[in-house]
Amino acid sequence: MTIGQFQRSVLSLRLISSRDRECMVHIVTDSTADLGPELAQRYGIQIVPLSVHIGGQVHRDGIDIGPEQVYALVEELGELPKTAAPSIAEYACVFDRPEDCLYIGISSRLSSSVQNARLAAADFAPGHVRVVDSLNLSTGIGLLALAAAELRDRGCTAEEIEREVLALTPRVRTAFVIDTLRYLYLGGRCTALQSIVGSLIKLHPIIQVQPDGTLGVGAKVRGDRRRGVAALLADFEAHLGEVDLHRVFVTHSGCIADAEYLATELRRFSPAPEEVLITQAGCVISSHCGPNTVGILYIRKPAA
Repeated sequence: MTIGQFQRSVLSLRLISSRDRECMVHIVTDSTADLGPELAQRYGIQIVPLSVHIGGQVHRDGIDIGPEQVYALVEELGELPKTAAPSIAEYACVFDRPEDCLYIGISSRLSSSVQNARLAAADFAPGHVRVVDSLNLSTGIGLLALAAAELRDRGCTAEEIEREVLALTPRVRTAFVIDTLRYLYLGGRCTALQSIVGSLIKLHPIIQVQPDGTLGVGAKVRGDRRRGVAALLADFEAHLGEVDLHRVFVTHSGCIADAEYLATELRRFSPAPEEVLITQAGCVISSHCGPNTVGILYIRKPAA
């Protein structure tokens, strides 16, 4: 087979896969998965937006407003936005389709999205809608959504995909280094003590998603931002033997230079991840973590 014939064959398979998705399991996640429209479209994943409330206005995450606008409004108004889960009715509209649906939502400890999705799912026939609590956020959810899409494209049923995704959920590792605890504190995600300590001695804390789906402060890196980014990379290297190297995300809230640096360094490891994807956090995640946050997210290998 010539190179041209091979390329045409691959293209044909992709077209068939895209067309067949219409009668396969419908994969859904929410805007906090931080996949962005390009990745979501490539993998055939529907994104349900959460809402952002600020300055007396309600915006849909990633549709009516972007992170840069959120930060500008925070500085102008001196207040953080409030965020809200999609309504039960919104989920019902998404799930009202012929094929079975699998929804993977932001941690139920951080949002009522999963709860609303489950209430909406209850109005459909048993098994038509399956709701998975990611117990995670940002591309920690995105990793699960892409895994679900790949399983769907292999022809797995909704039940099989749900089972596999539930097995992956506790193996997702999510860690971010943040510039300020102000956003997490004002949003109710950190204690006053942590906020005071972080501001007084200029720490760059690494925020980790805990097994129960809550946020916790991991390492507290003393010094400038570069030390925090270096600590994030060192932690990944220390756990390299545990990493499922199929896919790693680097997700940021406006600090693209740091994200590109981390992605470049990750690709230099041996063995290196098969795929390193850079995405920008949407409005909801940005509203809680603040500007200049960057993280590395991956799935651990199953225990031996």
